Amino acid sequence: MLSVQASTRVARSADEVFGFVALGFFEHYRRWSPEVVSVVQTSPGPLRVGTTGRQVRVDFGRRTEATFRVSALEAGRRIEFQGISTPFYVAYWFADQPAGAQLSFRFELARVEPYLRPFEGLIQRAADAGALRVVANIKALLEVGAPRRGV
Repeated sequence: MLSVQASTRVARSADEVFGFVALGFFEHYRRWSPEVVSVVQTSPGPLRVGTTGRQVRVDFGRRTEATFRVSALEAGRRIEFQGISTPFYVAYWFADQPAGAQLSFRFELARVEPYLRPFEGLIQRAADAGALRVVANIKALLEVGAPRRGV
């Protein structure tokens, strides 16, 4: 299993960060994760537990497609995703702190394909760097005047 986690403090309220990341997920995800070529909501209605989506990513020249669903959603506090077509878990947590919000991110991949196992160390380092980049990109987008949602 591959697991990475990163966090940062954002100079916005937890509700603002939650609104941008969770409520604006399908609108903003590509902005903080440039490996994502496309992301679309595949179920009707507002974002809620059970909402499904599909993403296409290009990581290190390799194109992958995955379907996922929102597995947890708590207003102002967290959003979690579970892979449907691929066994992954992604979570974003939000907490008010003095002078801003704490943003935490976690990614888990239940299994690494056998042909990639010789490269697990390299994959782990790339995933660690990717997790740090995710929270840094969200922080930068919000602190330089990204649209506010969910306030």
